[in-house]
Amino acid sequence: MFENAELGREVTLPENRTADPDWWKGAVIYQVYPRSFYDTNRDGIGDLNGVTERMDYIASLGVDAIWLSPFFTSPMKDFGYDISNFEDVDPMFGTLVDFDRMAAAAHERGLKIIIDLVISHTSDQHPWFKESRSSRDNAKADWFVWADAKPDGTPPTNWLSIFGGSAWEWDSRRRQYYMHNFLTSQPDLDFHNDEVHDAVLTAAKFWLDRGVDGFRLDTVNFYFHDKDLRDNPPLSAEEAPSTVEATNPYGFQKHIYDKSRPENLLFLEKLRALLDKYPGTTSVGEIGADGQAVELTASYTEADKRIHMAYSFDLLTPDHSASYIRQIVEAMNAGVSTGWASWALSNHDVKRVATRWGAGLDIEKYAPLTAALCASLRGTPCLYQGEELGLTQADVPFEKLQDPYGIRFWPDYQGRDGCRTPMPWSKAAPNAGFSDVEPWLPVAAEHLERAVLEQDQDEGSVLNRLRSFYVWRKNKAPLLKGDMSFIDSPGETLVFTRSYQGQTILCAFNLGDAPETISLPELRLQDLKAPGFEGSLVDAELTLNGLDAFFGVVNS
Repeated sequence: MFENAELGREVTLPENRTADPDWWKGAVIYQVYPRSFYDTNRDGIGDLNGVTERMDYIASLGVDAIWLSPFFTSPMKDFGYDISNFEDVDPMFGTLVDFDRMAAAAHERGLKIIIDLVISHTSDQHPWFKESRSSRDNAKADWFVWADAKPDGTPPTNWLSIFGGSAWEWDSRRRQYYMHNFLTSQPDLDFHNDEVHDAVLTAAKFWLDRGVDGFRLDTVNFYFHDKDLRDNPPLSAEEAPSTVEATNPYGFQKHIYDKSRPENLLFLEKLRALLDKYPGTTSVGEIGADGQAVELTASYTEADKRIHMAYSFDLLTPDHSASYIRQIVEAMNAGVSTGWASWALSNHDVKRVATRWGAGLDIEKYAPLTAALCASLRGTPCLYQGEELGLTQADVPFEKLQDPYGIRFWPDYQGRDGCRTPMPWSKAAPNAGFSDVEPWLPVAAEHLERAVLEQDQDEGSVLNRLRSFYVWRKNKAPLLKGDMSFIDSPGETLVFTRSYQGQTILCAFNLGDAPETISLPELRLQDLKAPGFEGSLVDAELTLNGLDAFFGVVNS
């Protein structure tokens, strides 16, 4: 328990926080995007009370933790990733009292709460930036990345913003440029300044004291820039990363000076030291790596030294062949050393996996299959809200778009709104039960048939198949913490083993829609009867129908 001075009451910390300090290894993390989850105050936008009211639903999924996207005070230019107060709740989402009630509801159900820590930048409305831009000699003058123009008035470097154009914006008050990796309204903090470290760690401590179980670290490799302000070298079209849209000039550079700097390792050690003062807490970093995912994951998640785990965008791409997935996962397993990866197939920034990978396939089979695959890889799986329903990418018309990224690069790239449309709770209710009034983004008509209430009543639905699989998985230690080794297999199949403390489980997936037979003469297998999957084993021959899987114990 601790005393909350602002509210004059005690807040209960989770009793089971220290029961297993490694609970996060292999835990299923469910990402909630609050704006689109459930609206309780009739403004068309989801809120924290909506998460509380739907907590039983989240618990019913069999997940272990909730990752809550930003709910902090913000002008909402980038929908909460532009923070103007790190230590409060935006009125759009509720109050600190609402947050405490939501966290308590989660902890009562055995769920952990992980919140976004967005500290690479602030909103231009944050008091820190307002002070910093007021002059060149104020107390926070060096808290953000400021630089003089070149002699011809152009920006200090050739660095580009992910959201298009230069990463530098002229400020007439200081007569200098400030750096922004994202929107011009999201100025970058200067992590070469130790006072900035203290300030953002104080913000982290504020939420740890409230009982959160950890942080998802937004753009964790963007904290530092090159102090000498060197230009990034060009990148050929052949070298352009698949994680950057072809319409975006950001992919024209090799980003070696504006992010992923070696100084970041020392700051991550400071952050880990703070987390270690709160036993049982965890951290998962988002790495925008442009080809360095393995290297950065290994160094950032070095055991007991820096953050606990990290995910990259390497499985959030259009390529979904079995050979590609094996290449990505095998490289991570070989290179991560003592570290730990996290895996996601969808999130609030990318096209939903049911559309990106599953176009033309039977979603009723494909969605449970890919979710089970993600939860069987060595690492910690994340499930984005709506994946458990098999939601496809919504087509949001231009006049309804909210995402500045999508508006900037329309029509070839339509932005992130299509994966952020409201959760459908009931086919028959107005706005699919998300809100009594018109929501901030339209409900996709094709999502109505996939609403929670409809699937809840169907034993064979995507929702119920995921629930059954996650519950079945919970006591399979090799699937949670085990080592991983691939076995060669034909076609669009993936076969690998997970081994932990003398027990080995074989996992086999057929990502294609045609049957496949896999010969495994060297293995003695016992079918584990994973719920929802029908792969059959006869002697040493494993038969998988299209979009099917098999799990079996390997006997010695």
